[in-house]
Amino acid sequence: MGENPVKNHYAQLNQGEENEMEIFGYKTQRWRRVLCIAGYILSCGALLLLFYWKPEWDVWANCIRCSLEKADIVLLRTTDEFQIYSRKTVTWISVSALIKSRSDYPATAEEDSIFSKAIMKPRLQVKSIQVQKIRYVWNIYAKQFQKVGALEDHYTCSAIHARFGSGLTCNEQNVRRVICGPNTIDVPVIPIWKLLIKEVLNPFYVFQLFSVCLWFAEDYMEYATAIIIMSLLSIFLTVYDLRQQSIKLHRLVESHNNIMVTVCRNKEGFQELESHHLVPGDMLVLKEGKTFLPCDAILISGQCTVNESMLTGESIPVTKIQLPQADNFKPWRMHCGEDYRKHVLFCGTEVIQTKADDRGVVKAVVLRTGFSTAKGDLVRSILYPKPMNFKLYRDALRFLMCLIAFAAIGMIYAVCVFALNGEEAGEVVKKALDVITIAVPPALPAALTTGIIYTQRRLKKKGIFCISPQRINMCGQLNLICFDKTGTLTEDGLDLWGLLPSERNCFQNVHIFPADHSLPWGPVFRAMVVCHSLIVWEGKIQGDPLDVKMFEATNWVLDDSSGHQTEGQGSTHATIVRPGPKASSVPVEGVAILHQFPFSSALQRMSVIAQEIGGEQQVFTKGAPEMVAMLCRAETVPSNFESKLLLYTAQGFRVVGLAFKPLQAGKRPTDLTREEVESDLSFLGLLIMENRLKRETKPVLEELSAARIRSVMVTGDNIQTAVTVAKSAGMISPTNRVILVEANKIPGSFSASITWKLLEENKTEDCGSLEDDSQTERRIGLALGSGQYNFAMSGKSYQIVAQHFRHLLPKVRAGLFNWSRLAIHLVEEFQKLDYFVGMCGDGANDCGALKVAHAGISLSEQEASVASPFTSRTPSIACVPELIREGRAALVTSFCMFKYMALYSTIQYLGVLLLYWQLNSFGNYQFLFQDLAITTVIGVTMSFTGAYPKLVPYRPPSQLISPPLLLSVVLNILLSLSMQIFGFMVVQEQPWYSKTDIHSACLSMNNHTENSSSISSLGLNGMRDGAHGQIDNGYKSYENTTVWLLSTINCLIVALVFSKGKPFRQPIYTNYMFILVLTGQLGICLFLVFADIDDLYSKMDLVCTPTTWRISMVIMLAVTLAVSFLVEEAVIENRPLWLLLKKTFRYHSKSHYKRLQRVLEKDSAWPPLNETFISDSVAVSVEENTEGHSNPTFDSNEGAL
Repeated sequence: MGENPVKNHYAQLNQGEENEMEIFGYKTQRWRRVLCIAGYILSCGALLLLFYWKPEWDVWANCIRCSLEKADIVLLRTTDEFQIYSRKTVTWISVSALIKSRSDYPATAEEDSIFSKAIMKPRLQVKSIQVQKIRYVWNIYAKQFQKVGALEDHYTCSAIHARFGSGLTCNEQNVRRVICGPNTIDVPVIPIWKLLIKEVLNPFYVFQLFSVCLWFAEDYMEYATAIIIMSLLSIFLTVYDLRQQSIKLHRLVESHNNIMVTVCRNKEGFQELESHHLVPGDMLVLKEGKTFLPCDAILISGQCTVNESMLTGESIPVTKIQLPQADNFKPWRMHCGEDYRKHVLFCGTEVIQTKADDRGVVKAVVLRTGFSTAKGDLVRSILYPKPMNFKLYRDALRFLMCLIAFAAIGMIYAVCVFALNGEEAGEVVKKALDVITIAVPPALPAALTTGIIYTQRRLKKKGIFCISPQRINMCGQLNLICFDKTGTLTEDGLDLWGLLPSERNCFQNVHIFPADHSLPWGPVFRAMVVCHSLIVWEGKIQGDPLDVKMFEATNWVLDDSSGHQTEGQGSTHATIVRPGPKASSVPVEGVAILHQFPFSSALQRMSVIAQEIGGEQQVFTKGAPEMVAMLCRAETVPSNFESKLLLYTAQGFRVVGLAFKPLQAGKRPTDLTREEVESDLSFLGLLIMENRLKRETKPVLEELSAARIRSVMVTGDNIQTAVTVAKSAGMISPTNRVILVEANKIPGSFSASITWKLLEENKTEDCGSLEDDSQTERRIGLALGSGQYNFAMSGKSYQIVAQHFRHLLPKVRAGLFNWSRLAIHLVEEFQKLDYFVGMCGDGANDCGALKVAHAGISLSEQEASVASPFTSRTPSIACVPELIREGRAALVTSFCMFKYMALYSTIQYLGVLLLYWQLNSFGNYQFLFQDLAITTVIGVTMSFTGAYPKLVPYRPPSQLISPPLLLSVVLNILLSLSMQIFGFMVVQEQPWYSKTDIHSACLSMNNHTENSSSISSLGLNGMRDGAHGQIDNGYKSYENTTVWLLSTINCLIVALVFSKGKPFRQPIYTNYMFILVLTGQLGICLFLVFADIDDLYSKMDLVCTPTTWRISMVIMLAVTLAVSFLVEEAVIENRPLWLLLKKTFRYHSKSHYKRLQRVLEKDSAWPPLNETFISDSVAVSVEENTEGHSNPTFDSNEGAL
């Protein structure tokens, strides 16, 4: 698709987004279509099935290239490494019924809107496609498909107020509704017949159908019937599981699809309608009382408190404030920056409280509808999960291709042998096709998933739920885990430890909580009483845990239902706080909180405007101490501010700064900007909170560290606090140095600076000691992750480094342990270094990171966690090593099963090809016994082995095409081939051997008369020893008996040898079911070897052989077992041997982080300390490719011992 001779044939959809796609235009050609239909008929539907599997071939065969503007079919291709194609038909939407006259054209009212740019005149039609539930329409002017269902990003704050503040007209609303479609997140329950057809058309089942037809043609009735029953059972279970998931998802979303809402119509006033009629731009009126939001909306008047647990996983009320009427040219989202979310109400969240301002009702403009909303995006991520690029599955496909090539050789051999011996053409074809069904095991995909299913069940018993089973194997490869701090590593709640008040530029004595004496009435006490965003919800005070603890310490109560009269400004709905029964006496009746500026993670603070009842208005601010101090007048900040702050943060306390100022009367609180309010403040002191580590945090992190799995902390806390918590948790070794990387833009220029400072715990910076430390650091050979230094960095600094110091980025990433928020970027950066990244968080701010990580583990059972592959019922990080253990066990089980299935099919294939030489084969019951009684039962029970309880400091290999695994398969194939050929050849050299008389060996031992009667009774079936007339049972021969018995017991040997235990799975003897099955099967096989029961032998197509030969076969098998076991243990599983080989041949890991580690070990100037670089003056580059995502896992293990 590189060449595009047709102009505008190609474009990009969702450019720069996660679901970016390439789109190609095609036009159906009638004669091509006719030829394809003829092909469908002539191929009996095979061509149609091929096109179903390969939609791009369907488009290329039926259509010709054209511009996207003229296309009636579009071909989509994902831009990721999978390059998945999909075919979409272009549809036309007519709006002619809604536009009666020229004055009704949307273009007259909204020239810049996509709705006016999409209507083709004079036909009044809109060209559209639907991709993954999102509708795209053709922009006539931009000549591209654009997403509808969302308000365009280009509107400014003032434009949103002006354009949509009065609502849409009825006609505008109708046109938008037809173009956008209904505002519903509709996930219909998929009919069983659809699921059934989709499952049956899977290539695996099509291959099974081919195999079954072939077996029926060859009269393998019993085996074919057994396979049909097993396949039907498998299909039924899969369809049932998919149906249950579909019902669950349908129930999850249907409740919010159709609720009654009030909208404001331009010139028509308020109107009630069903929520599925809402369109982007509608004016939504929010009434008092609880309600669920049916869309995403921008709040433009009033204030709301919402419960966003659906999105964040935390049931903490969040305050939303109106979009400012800023008069500038910046789009509204750019103007609001990172805090745009504080103005947006998200679909599916619950509005629990509304507060109107003095202008009337609470209003919001509909921002996004349907699947374009935040909740719609969550549901789409479940409906269309991102495919996982895991080497095991790619290698499995390659190995399957090798087996098919192997089978092709066998087919050619079979055709040659049977054709040269004059067999009928039909018989030759059947025998040749039979080779494919033997060489390529139809049960292979099922066998690979068996281990994952059992692991999923074990995880469920341990309280870990999984919605993406294919990621379980990936958990076995995790070598870096990112942890959210608050609520994940530490307890959810904070304890108020103390207060360090400040008066007249000096810190006073610290006030420890709980104390006998209460705090005196004053600005500090007033700040604790009002500077929060708490509400009364369901009879309890709800809000941020920090706010709750601070407010509870005052013994005041919250009265959230009263109005408050503000002098000269009418009545507004305000929160009143009053002294409680246990509170000390104060000279005021209460304090009213008039207006809030909610906490902003970008600004690191929150503020309120409050007024004592009958008193003056005051501003109170709380937030990060450094940030609050910057907003205060210098003369109010104590001179020892930094040393005091360091004293408490170095002990792991969470410290909050408090400030206030009186507010001059005149302006309404709602008219004041945040910049006006948060300036010239007076510093009040430091609030000291204690956030204790969870009991299990330290042992879990120590376990991960011992297993050489790197841990990284994600937090928005003070860096020093985070470092202390990390050290006390064991995340950072006490001997390691922590280097703070700070990057800042230089005012008035396009340059930036980056500074490297050593963080000291108990002392302020000392130049001399830092120089010593720097020299010491440079003398030590540093190893990444487990070396002598770690980097701590804020999200803001990272963005500047990425922009101005990109050459330093890989080096900084490699040693990073702490990151301030922006978890999703952190995960992606580590993935670029070829780490397998796990993310563990409570879901509050980490939903994106949980989805992006190779394994996201949410400690929240809220709905948001549905987008996380794993959810732990217990809010403890103990689930992380448990998941890694089970992942490693599942991965090793998958390898064991793959090797076993490959060997079983190869053993059977070699045996059949040997017998083909004599125009013979295995009998029906012989195949049945091997396939069902041996392989199927082993396949089911081999995966029962549980995970080994200890995490070893290296990972299992992730690829089948690794030397140890390939060598294991090849050596065992050669061993099996040698044994079968040896048995095949040696039996022909025995003195009792006869090619024509299959009873010659036992004539001297058995009654001759009985044997004669047996011969005459078997004459009906015939023996293929020259009499070609016999059809059914021409399999009996000494070679058949020898080869079949050897190959059958060889399957048991291979199963035992490949069932690995330590270090990733429990010893094989703990899998009682497998050992019992193996013992039973071996007993039956030995019984078949030594039994001399005519009826049984006749049924199994076996012949009697002397006891000495039977003992010889057992000896051959014992030698094979000994050699196979020795090879597996002494060579294949001998890790020191492979490491020595790698060292001898100087083989190094290709993983980016390993290569970078080797570069940095040789760099004596890294890391820089007490140095500042300016972006313009730095010209260093690292040759490493920072975009790679491959992770050759076995290769990366050489340094793990």
